[in-house]
Amino acid sequence: MNYRHIYHAGNFADVLKHAVLARLIRYMQKKDAAFRVLDTHAGIGLYDLSAEEAQKTGEWQGGIGKLLETDLGPQVSELLEPYLSVIRALNPEGGLRFYPGSPKLARMLFRPQDRLSAMELHPEDYLRLHRVFEGDHHARITELDGWLALGAHLPPKEKRGIVLVDPPFEEDGEYERLVDGLARACRRFPGGTYCLWYPLKKGAPIKQFHEALQATEIPKMLCAELAVRSDRETTGLTGSGLVIVNPPFTLKDELHQLLPALKDHLAQDRFASQRAFWLRGETKPAKAD
Repeated sequence: MNYRHIYHAGNFADVLKHAVLARLIRYMQKKDAAFRVLDTHAGIGLYDLSAEEAQKTGEWQGGIGKLLETDLGPQVSELLEPYLSVIRALNPEGGLRFYPGSPKLARMLFRPQDRLSAMELHPEDYLRLHRVFEGDHHARITELDGWLALGAHLPPKEKRGIVLVDPPFEEDGEYERLVDGLARACRRFPGGTYCLWYPLKKGAPIKQFHEALQATEIPKMLCAELAVRSDRETTGLTGSGLVIVNPPFTLKDELHQLLPALKDHLAQDRFASQRAFWLRGETKPAKAD
């Protein structure tokens, strides 16, 4: 994937990732104690969907654009409310121009005691990210290879945290780096909640990736996948997945409500599918719908 996120901001993969991230944040806030979100590949923080790059692909129209126009029903709407409330706050005059990256989404959901650490290696993107959070004492923005943060920046001083790992998948071996990075991070911060994003596309080594994760013997790994179309006639992105380590006990049931609704409303052909299952945890994997 040639991955500058402005081309993809707000697409179906962002919808899944950000909806789940918002649920994780709300769960952490059930306790008064502060926590930190560590975003290892943070991007520029805030995306203008009217920009030439976003307009060139129009991917947001099949993601957040479609979701905002949909009657989701009361249960799914309630689960998506934290995520969608941020979208509405960024677009107070209505419509959809601005879309949050993961660090901006997290920051807008924070309480006064919660904190953000965001890493971005690309020099231009780092400067743009830094400007978004300039003067914000709740956010620490660092120009750093996010893979290094999984060692040097863990555990957080708050001793509670969500670690989001969303690499660009521009190079070979990213699935292996996810596995190795998670194993290293869990040795330093075993009680953290980890959310790892990965792409679904033709030829992707998903089975081997899942088996490698299982081989780490890290307990409580929940997997969520959403594919919006068949991969038979394309080499591009057809879906995405998340691996959530130490998930809230409520998340599996929430995914069983969210994923079918997202599949129904974001499907691009009749081969769209979704599934939520334990890689290591309570039950055996379920078949895709």
